[in-house]
Amino acid sequence: MREALKDANVSRETTGTALKTRSVRSEKEWPRPDRCRVITIANQKGGVGKTTSSVNLAASLAIHGAQVLVVDLDPQGNASTALGIDHHADIPSIYDVLIEDTALDDIVVKAPEIPNLYCAPATLNLAGAEIELVSKVARESRLRRALESYDTDKFDYVLIDCPPSLGLLTVNALVGGDELLIPIQCEYYALEGLGQLIRTVDLVKAHLNQKLKVSTILLTMYDARTRLAAQVAEDVRNHFGDVVLNTVIPRSVRVSEAPSYGQSVMTYDPGSSGALAYSEAASEMAHAGAAK
Repeated sequence: MREALKDANVSRETTGTALKTRSVRSEKEWPRPDRCRVITIANQKGGVGKTTSSVNLAASLAIHGAQVLVVDLDPQGNASTALGIDHHADIPSIYDVLIEDTALDDIVVKAPEIPNLYCAPATLNLAGAEIELVSKVARESRLRRALESYDTDKFDYVLIDCPPSLGLLTVNALVGGDELLIPIQCEYYALEGLGQLIRTVDLVKAHLNQKLKVSTILLTMYDARTRLAAQVAEDVRNHFGDVVLNTVIPRSVRVSEAPSYGQSVMTYDPGSSGALAYSEAASEMAHAGAAK
């Protein structure tokens, strides 16, 4: 486990914080950033909670008054589904933005359940985008160009949900974002490949996007009944230090059920442990951003 972290160089300070989710702060304490924060949520390992985290963090921030845009870059379109956004093949989507140079303004739609929350949906057309992007000019920077041409100043946060790979879609997300949030599940194989992700980030930072930084690591699927979860969490905290959020996201049936109803867990069951944890994690992000 510690060996898997050997090549991941972000921070080696330790926080020593407890793994308990603190009570959610009141709404009036939630600050908004001075400018739009564009945050890419990536991890090439599947099933670590990228989409779940994207949707629920976005919903939490929007519920507390922030203007939030979710950019769904995963061909499966799960973030679009969870936000109740129609995303069949004929819907204008992020595919059209990347391949056909369609303006983001033409595809962004409002999420029906939550005020202040918007989505740039993904369709299955995006599955072929990796191949089609190869022949495009500035193929790694097409999302950034689209964001730069869009009025992102009307948003406080843009969250980019990535597919489980390090292909051109994820590279576009890394080039398009200013910050990187890495969800890490508290399980045995969670740390495999993390070094490869950090090396990819370093390459993108060196050649394509100097502003990119790993700003947040979120521990997901935490099972307090197992010693393994506590060990993984301890190793991650010891290695990455204060970029790891104090809040951990527990395993939660409600979090898993919510997307099947076209909702985030924040509206599906706001009193559940998963909803409270995501709300507190979003609060930490909001306060950390304001402090900077």
